[in-house]
Amino acid sequence: MPAARRPLLTATAAGTLLCALWFVPSANASDSAAGAGVRGGSTAPATGPLAETGGPDTTAYVLGGSGFLGVGAGFVALAMRRHGRAS
Repeated sequence: MPAARRPLLTATAAGTLLCALWFVPSANASDSAAGAGVRGGSTAPATGPLAETGGPDTTAYVLGGSGFLGVGAGFVALAMRRHGRAS
């Protein structure tokens, strides 16, 4: 492999990793709607809005996963093409 392509591969790998990390959900444990955090020593039931009963919005995960699957399939196809040409 020519030396000029190595920085390009490194940049591609770094960009792919950053894109993958974009879809990692954040853990936010505070209740921003009621403004109340975790209170120690209280046995009273929490008042205010309850948790949603619907499913999570997975649109971003489906789109991101599909995109990464497509990029991975492209890399596999490129590797197979190069392998066939080298033989």
